[in-house]
Amino acid sequence: MSPEAIQVPEPRPAGLGTFARITGVFFEPGKTFEDIGRHPSWFVPLLLVIVATLAYNISYGQHVGWERFMQQQIANSPRVQAQIDQIPADQRESQMALRAKITGISQYVASVVIMPIVILISSAILLGLTAMMGAGLRYKQVFAVSCFAGVPIIIKHLLSIVVVFLKKPDDFNLLNPLAFNFAAFMDQTTASKFLYTVALSFDLFAIWVMLLTATGLAAAAGRKRLSFGGAMVAVAVPWVVFVLLGASMAAAFS
Repeated sequence: MSPEAIQVPEPRPAGLGTFARITGVFFEPGKTFEDIGRHPSWFVPLLLVIVATLAYNISYGQHVGWERFMQQQIANSPRVQAQIDQIPADQRESQMALRAKITGISQYVASVVIMPIVILISSAILLGLTAMMGAGLRYKQVFAVSCFAGVPIIIKHLLSIVVVFLKKPDDFNLLNPLAFNFAAFMDQTTASKFLYTVALSFDLFAIWVMLLTATGLAAAAGRKRLSFGGAMVAVAVPWVVFVLLGASMAAAFS
């Protein structure tokens, strides 16, 4: 056999490194998510999001304080105010301190434990919806896409930490630190809790994450199997259901 007849397979392009993937999510999401789909990884972006979320909550707890958060919740919820009024006056201060402590601990635990669980569950839902569209994705791919699509949350929390130290503690809103949503134009104390929660959910960063997730799912599956529009439907439908459910609960327990 002559040397010319020997076919040498073309070398496969090297995959992107973790740092290149994180930056690529912002500058070349399509190419980046195609690489993530070929070689799924998730640990580093998930860890960074957890650390950023925990850092934000710690900064809030130290500079603003969970006692002040409880006071804001009481002011915005007649139901909570009624519960506090039922506590004997001599026990009210200690009960408030206990509630503030429990709230702070729950926020820290949620940062480390609850958020990864939410991503695990939402990835399973996305896998099921995209499977009905014939995308042919594996769970590891969907989970990796979800983790990298959440990278903008790091920026959100870093900006929020800056705002924590720039704003007066009494003026800071833990749930809406940057006001990049429709709730920024509403009065939390007088607005409908349902509408306020819905408006709060239509956040710039939430929409950014959804767009990246849809881009990632379509890129990982291949455009012939799953279009961006189809992926966006798979992302948006459970998000809308979750928002409406959360808004209904907020209205019911306010």
